[in-house]
Amino acid sequence: MYDDLDKVRADIADRFCIAASSRKSPMHSPVVVTHDADARIMILREFDCDDWNLRFHTDARSPKTTVIGDGAPMAVLFYDPEEKVQIRVRGTGRIETQSALADKAWNESSNFARRCYLGAPPGETRAEPSSGLPDWAEGIQPTDEQLVPAREHFAVLLVKVEEADWYWLSNEGHRRALIGRDTASWITP
Repeated sequence: MYDDLDKVRADIADRFCIAASSRKSPMHSPVVVTHDADARIMILREFDCDDWNLRFHTDARSPKTTVIGDGAPMAVLFYDPEEKVQIRVRGTGRIETQSALADKAWNESSNFARRCYLGAPPGETRAEPSSGLPDWAEGIQPTDEQLVPAREHFAVLLVKVEEADWYWLSNEGHRRALIGRDTASWITP
């Protein structure tokens, strides 16, 4: 498949760009891991190929926002089962709530997506199953006016990629490379 580290670097960027823009991409919903070893599936919203930043959206009241704060080590695991490519990212995460980027991400989100932030805080205990949404918001797409209170609960999680561990599984022989911001090397699988 690849025998050139520049091609591997380009493959990583291409896969992340496609994953951020296509819900059908197998890498659209990677596993995001905080430094306390808590893992969850999140939707990749954007990849900045110049700065190598991954962007996700989250609830500002979520416990992970406190764990990550202004900067914490993180990992993100992507896998494409059809092409048999795994990419493990190590980087530094940070949470933004009241920034130009958070405002832009909020404004670009659909009202249906924004609706998630009207609900109760993540992890709230309930006596019975619940989406956490107010009853009036179940099953509808709220108006801009109805969503005003939700904005304070919206946050952006940015992960600055410091190293990507690219691994291609093949019957012909697996290939693995470590791609850093300014470095690249082949390593054994």
